[in-house]
Order: sequence, then structure tokens, then C-alpha cells
Amino acid sequence: MRRASTLASLPRLSRSLSTAHGGAASTLAPATYGLLQVALYGTTSTGSQARRRWLDSFSGGSGRKLAIGVAGTLASVAVATSLAPEVYAKEPPPAALVPKEVVLYQYEACPFCNKVKAFLDYHDIPYKVVEVNPLSKKEIKWSEYKKVPILMVDGEQLVDSSAIIDQLNSKIVPERAAASSPDDDEEKKWRQWVDNHLVHMLSPNIYRNTLEALESFDYITSNGNFSYTEKISVKYAGAAAMYFVSKKLKKKYNITDERASLYEAAETWVDALNGRDFLGGSKPNLADLAVFGVLRPIRYLRSGKDMVEHTRIGEWYSRMEQAVGEPARIKA
Repeated sequence: MRRASTLASLPRLSRSLSTAHGGAASTLAPATYGLLQVALYGTTSTGSQARRRWLDSFSGGSGRKLAIGVAGTLASVAVATSLAPEVYAKEPPPAALVPKEVVLYQYEACPFCNKVKAFLDYHDIPYKVVEVNPLSKKEIKWSEYKKVPILMVDGEQLVDSSAIIDQLNSKIVPERAAASSPDDDEEKKWRQWVDNHLVHMLSPNIYRNTLEALESFDYITSNGNFSYTEKISVKYAGAAAMYFVSKKLKKKYNITDERASLYEAAETWVDALNGRDFLGGSKPNLADLAVFGVLRPIRYLRSGKDMVEHTRIGEWYSRMEQAVGEPARIKA
């Protein structure tokens, strides 16, 4: 696809160059224009012979040098264009469908909270964040629901990450939510895989040992509105608690090697892409956003760096970073 788009742009490049030089390129026609075409398009032995014949047709050294110089310049531009990364655009909803006030109650490193944030960021929906103290949970004492994420949308409380995303999707992209296609089954299958399998690989890796547990809580406390005392208590008490929780999860899900299980999950996802840029094809679908969301908080921790280094998931993750773009979070 990229090669086709690059080749399609080459005639425009040669026309632009002619215009930029006050039509000077037209004085070289037709032989020089032919040389440019062969330099840009010719890849066969026949093309090579044609290039030699055109080069030999110039009796004047200056004409030959100009032709070669212009052809070389355009060829360099073509190569640079073909190697440039493809740009993936966000999908903001129509302004009339964007909620007026969105507030997310979260833990910074919670994979389910990050699923919701990936959806909001991709659709460019502004939102505020309230960081919940994982020990006291004082920030959500007002709610009967005692887990995160909790998303308040124009005064309405939404809970459970997958349900939140489904409800938001039906509101801001109603035509897509109403339509059905064979791809919906694939998207649903992999969203369930994220909730039922991938997320369970994370805690045993994030909290694999005391150093990695403390690294994770450094990340958590640096992104929350905690007092100094709260930061210390959350960091050390939280890291210790999650270290033991991760051991229980490891046993519950029959994980013998944390990293190997994480790598296997990453490779399973890449296999599911089957050569596509995204599971959704040319742009991310809800499954892409779910996988990206749960992996985003670990990407630059030790576990995430190891995952990218030892599996094929890095290219897809980079495409997702570009597609999701900058957070839509409103800074307090």
C-alpha cells in the first residue's frame, strides 16, 4: 500500500520540480523527461538499457549533468518518502456527540482504567482524572461501586471498563455501534481475550520481584495527587501487598514463568493481526484499543521493555502510539 501511494506521487514530484524551476525542466524534453521517468520507475534490465541510451543521447556535458542531477534528486526524494512512517489519524466524534464533562476515577497503573483512557484518547474526548488512593479509596467513598474505573459522563456513573467502552461507543459512534459485520465476532473474541487472559499476565510481571514492584509504585505515586506521607505509604505498603498478590495470581493462573507467559501472549496477539496494521485493518478497532490500553502502563517499565525486546509486538505498539496520539486528559 505504501509503495503504491509513493509511486502515485512521483509524477506530481516531477511536475512540482518543473514548476519550481520556472519550467526549466520542460526545455529538457522529451529525452530528459524520459530519463527522469526511468530513474524514478525503472527497475528492470530493459529500464537500465533505456537509461544508458538516454544518457548517451546528450552531446552537451551540461545537459547530461543537469538531467542526472535532477533524476538523482527525485530518486532520493522518492526513497525518503517510501521510508517515512505512515500517519494514522485519530477519530474524534462530531462535536455535538462529545460529552460536556467526563471524569475518570482510576489507579494510574490499572490495566482496566487504561483501557478506558485509550478509548477516550483515540476519540479525542477531554476528560479529568481523579487518582484514587488504593489503600483508603477515600476518593470513591461516595459511590456504592468500590472498584475502578468509575467514569462520570455528564453526571451519569458508568462502571466496568468493557461496559463503559460499549456505552461510550454507542453514544459517540452510533452508526458504527448499530452496524454489524463478520469482523464484529473477531473484535469481540479478542476483547474477551484481553479481559480473561492478557490482563492476568501483567501483575505477575509488574510485581515479579521487590525492585520491579517498587518501580511500578514509583510510577503510580508520581502520577497521583498524593501528599508526601501518602506517597511513602502507598509506595511501600502497596508494593509489598501487590508482590504477594502477584504470587497468588501466578498460582491461580498456573503461570510458571512470568516473562515467558507475557511473551507468549504478545506473540499470540501479533499472530491474530495476520499481517494487518491493526486488528481493525487500516485503523484500530476496540480490540486494538483494549490491548494497547492494558499494555500502555507497563510499556516503559522493565517488564514492558523486555516484552518489546523479545517479541514482535513493538511495531504494532508503535503504530498504536501514533494512532492514539497525545492524551486527551485535562490537566488540573
